[in-house]
Amino acid sequence: MEKITVRKARLAETIGQHVCLQGWIRTRRDSKGGFSFLEMNDGSSLANIQVIADQELPNYADEVKRLSAGCSVTVRGEIKQSGGKGQATELLASEVLVHGWADPESYPLQKKRHSFEKLREWAHLRPRTNSFGAVMRTRNQICRSIHDFFQEQEFLYVHTPIITTSDCEGAGEMFRVTTLDLDQVSRQAGQVDYACDFFDRPAFLTVSGQLEAEIFACSLGKAYTFGPTFRAENSNTSRHLAEFWMVEPEMAFCDLSGNMDLAEAFLKRVTGDVLDRCQEDMRFFMERIDNEVIDRLRRIVESDFLRISYTEAIDYLERSGEKFEFPVAWGADLQAEHERYLTEKKFQAPVIVYDYPRTIKPFYMKLSDDEKTVRAMDILVPGVGEIIGGSQREDRLDVVTARMQEQDLLPEDYWWYLDLRRYGTVPHSGFGLGLERLVQFVTGMTNIRDVIPFPRTPGNADF
Repeated sequence: MEKITVRKARLAETIGQHVCLQGWIRTRRDSKGGFSFLEMNDGSSLANIQVIADQELPNYADEVKRLSAGCSVTVRGEIKQSGGKGQATELLASEVLVHGWADPESYPLQKKRHSFEKLREWAHLRPRTNSFGAVMRTRNQICRSIHDFFQEQEFLYVHTPIITTSDCEGAGEMFRVTTLDLDQVSRQAGQVDYACDFFDRPAFLTVSGQLEAEIFACSLGKAYTFGPTFRAENSNTSRHLAEFWMVEPEMAFCDLSGNMDLAEAFLKRVTGDVLDRCQEDMRFFMERIDNEVIDRLRRIVESDFLRISYTEAIDYLERSGEKFEFPVAWGADLQAEHERYLTEKKFQAPVIVYDYPRTIKPFYMKLSDDEKTVRAMDILVPGVGEIIGGSQREDRLDVVTARMQEQDLLPEDYWWYLDLRRYGTVPHSGFGLGLERLVQFVTGMTNIRDVIPFPRTPGNADF
């Protein structure tokens, strides 16, 4: 007897097969005719399969009629054509084996609908809910598409360090890694003696794998890193996490235009795959979370991304007549409200903004000929604003050294990065995309804490 998933068992082609299903009970309804209807789910699909358990089963009275939400079971039987609405099949059980009980008095995931905020208190159980299961299946597909896209483009997948001694962004909001006993820290003249620490110097959790990915791009052509990154930003908003995942490709012999081309193709591929392969879950998001989410994704796939300079964007914003919370001025960074105005109201399409002021961007972005801007770009999408940020990297040794000094970074701390400009330097480009922000955009979920399995935020590192 073949073990199959609920997803497969719901297909009409399985009718007549004798199969084994394993999963968790969602509901049980008893009939006066001497049998019970069990709704069963194993996480493979949004929808359950209905199991018909007859009173002739030897454990019907003692066990089957005690089943409640959360109980785990193995069910063997024959798949039959269903006469019920909205389902092609059902399973006529010949055996129901109970593995684990769930006390209906204390099990929190009963019929009552809980808020997403409440469900975060049960991070160990919320994957059993329809909403979180749909988010995780969609997240899984996005991750698969990310790898498929870059592998098909002949990128090398590189695992960059999680522990680092350099700050890619120069922001200083990093988690420190140490083996020192903080209750007995060795100090000299009021300073921590890092000679006593594991790495002999201050070390941190990385905020980005970009700089290390550049090493491989400047040696092997094209590389990407996809892994966890960390930001010690004391922010409790719906858009921030302390631990999140980033995908960061880097390409040698690539300018800003080629970078924008790749980023647009990448975003279209990932969203197109979600529309094709997560149809059931996407319908759920449209019906329960955001009724425009599918149309937004279709616009991403079908639209040509509009490209405007930062200077043009500021001009559009200044002439918009909108009252923004944050003032608009050349030289100031675009805020989410500015980005969403451009993509949702002004153009009603994805927008790529490029050539930002040098004063608001990191040292590694290539300085333009006007010396006022850098060859940076951000992709803005409806509902989110910025979803991808990238640039052509500064490949001139003297310029990147001067830019480091402008931002109070010590060039000697980045000697290996500067060596890439000393020995066979090439024009190269790359971008970064936060996975959780993309999952938010694709699903329509409003809080970033609900699109990651275990959110890490200020004051919260449970599970």
